[in-house]
Amino acid sequence: MGKLIHTGVVVVGTGFSGMGMAIQLRREHRDDFVILEKAQDFGGTWRDNTYPGCACDIQSHMYSFSFEQKPDWSRSYAPQPEIWQYMRDVAAKWGLARYTRFGTEVTGARWDEEENRWHVATGTGDTYVAQFLVAGVGALHLPSIPELPGIEKFQGAAFHSAQWNHDFDLTGKRVAVIGTGASAIQFVPQIAPKVAELTLFQRTAPWVMPKPDHPMPPWSQKVFAKIPGAQRGYRHLLYWINEMRAVGFNGHQGILKYASKLAEWNIKRSVKDPALAAKLTPDYVMGCKRVLISNDYYPTFNRPNVHLDTDGVAEVRENSVVGKDGRVHEVDAIIYGTGFHVTDSFDYLDITGRDGRDLAKEWRDNGINTHMGINVEGFPNLFFLLGPNTGLGHNSVVFMIESQIRYIASALRLVDHHGAAALDVRRAAQDRFNADIQRKLADGVWTQGGCMSWYLDSQGVNRTIWPGFTWRYWLQTRKVDPADFELITRTRVPVPA
Repeated sequence: MGKLIHTGVVVVGTGFSGMGMAIQLRREHRDDFVILEKAQDFGGTWRDNTYPGCACDIQSHMYSFSFEQKPDWSRSYAPQPEIWQYMRDVAAKWGLARYTRFGTEVTGARWDEEENRWHVATGTGDTYVAQFLVAGVGALHLPSIPELPGIEKFQGAAFHSAQWNHDFDLTGKRVAVIGTGASAIQFVPQIAPKVAELTLFQRTAPWVMPKPDHPMPPWSQKVFAKIPGAQRGYRHLLYWINEMRAVGFNGHQGILKYASKLAEWNIKRSVKDPALAAKLTPDYVMGCKRVLISNDYYPTFNRPNVHLDTDGVAEVRENSVVGKDGRVHEVDAIIYGTGFHVTDSFDYLDITGRDGRDLAKEWRDNGINTHMGINVEGFPNLFFLLGPNTGLGHNSVVFMIESQIRYIASALRLVDHHGAAALDVRRAAQDRFNADIQRKLADGVWTQGGCMSWYLDSQGVNRTIWPGFTWRYWLQTRKVDPADFELITRTRVPVPA
């Protein structure tokens, strides 16, 4: 029989979102919280993704907390081990280990209307009872693995990039890679020199831009460390450079055509075979799918042991993958570079709100709707970090996380100030937010660009991306607007303005 453990706030996850929320609570001088983490260490996706070549595609100085800057990043785009170490260093500085219950997977959460508390069930059997629940699980934690016909018969190794099998030596092996997402374009160039044969099965060609990566010179590291404000100024410069890309993504697709010319030039100069270059050139507007960056992806196809298949997989046999063109590819391993469940990751939620409302079922039946990507009507004191429609295609999500943790802290202060038990967003405020989001997304490249992507749900509605500039989101989330919420004591009452 598990224990009932009472606390003020339950934070789920120790990626950038969960760590950021925990640090914000500490900065607010709150110690009444616990962090529940299913793994045995901090880091989230940067702990889990250890495939060869794993690195960030946002500049290191932007992909970090503004209040915990690191002057000595080794490269302009940091590799996975360095990001993960940065996160562990930050966790140690803020003493987050003593608040964290590792090896504790959340299996469900239920709002108790009599107690006005969340009951958070875990795989250990213990239940955490808390006034507030903050979900910092993110979208990139459930690997998406396609159901290939016959895969159960395969005798070789098969694994997803996020679950890399480091015990399987790829040297001299014949490998099939399924998918051409952000992970695949990083690990394919790394493994190609060591494998005997590599066949990449591409369903849709990605747009891949040159990556402006370089080692950070020692003089810059010294300047950032010793001159106050120097790194912050550099960070601001990077922010505004990235921010300008939002113009093209949001209704000004003519700008993207110029960018796609650069990408097309990059393909033609990198790939010697014109027919192969044509297969690697997308047929949709840049930005419709995630734009990727790499300097070694396209040149990899010049290798005699690397082959591109654009027809797809017909079936998998004991020791081979059969393409839809009938060709049989003898392989020793299958690696999935197929990304993650994003919009459908919410189908796995087991969260019950007021009146027994099932959040996953409501979102499945009616579409995903939130207020600011953070709150959901009917689910008091529940907060999402990097929730629906707060993902980005042009800038750092850490900026969005910092906006959200500040907003949530404001909500907690509002509840405490009025001596209430909870707050619940008004349906009208939530509907206004979603109507505005979808109106803006209707003109964006994700809707008008001529492709299907993981940004869209099963109904073709974009439930992932924040449309427009991130500074607008920052403005909207500087503090909670009391008019958008109702306070809960034993019954609902309007929040005084």
